[in-house]
Amino acid sequence: MDVERAETIQTAIDHIQQKSGQLEWIINTVGLLHEGEIQPERRLADVDPSNVLRVFAVNSVGPLLLVRYAAELLPRQAPCVVANLSARVGSIGDNRLGGWYSYRASKAAQNMLTKTMSIELRRRYKRVRCVALHPGTVATELSAPFRGGVAKDKLFDAETSARHLMNVLENLNDEDNGKFFAWDGQEIPW
Repeated sequence: MDVERAETIQTAIDHIQQKSGQLEWIINTVGLLHEGEIQPERRLADVDPSNVLRVFAVNSVGPLLLVRYAAELLPRQAPCVVANLSARVGSIGDNRLGGWYSYRASKAAQNMLTKTMSIELRRRYKRVRCVALHPGTVATELSAPFRGGVAKDKLFDAETSARHLMNVLENLNDEDNGKFFAWDGQEIPW
């Protein structure tokens, strides 16, 4: 699916509904940090409005639309998970370096949307655990240009990161709904 096109999300959800009828977990892993001319801004002078809008479309609006269409497949009474892959740089309280305006702001917006949907979803899905997750620095194309200073023990391959995140998700309880967690299970300030 293309999270920038609502009709492709709806088509994918329709297909899932026909095949299984229900989802216990929704895990959104989409993210855009750089692509072609879109690069993390180091200074205000680097901000390009069209790039900002594209990053927001993928990182903020995309996850919102995915949950909008997929939530109807969640069980009403049984435990279920809605997880949006965020980033520590989306934490307003943890921002010590500045820069990366579009990515930081889009992930902060995604975090607010996750928190907001956690409240609404809890009204319909009594045991939902709707959370934001920080995977750490993962050795993917997304992080490739920016991971030079990352300590070896803090750079994860995708499989290791997925295991860490699955461990966090498998250990959530109902009280964790609406929170933001790092790969190691530590809560991150919004």
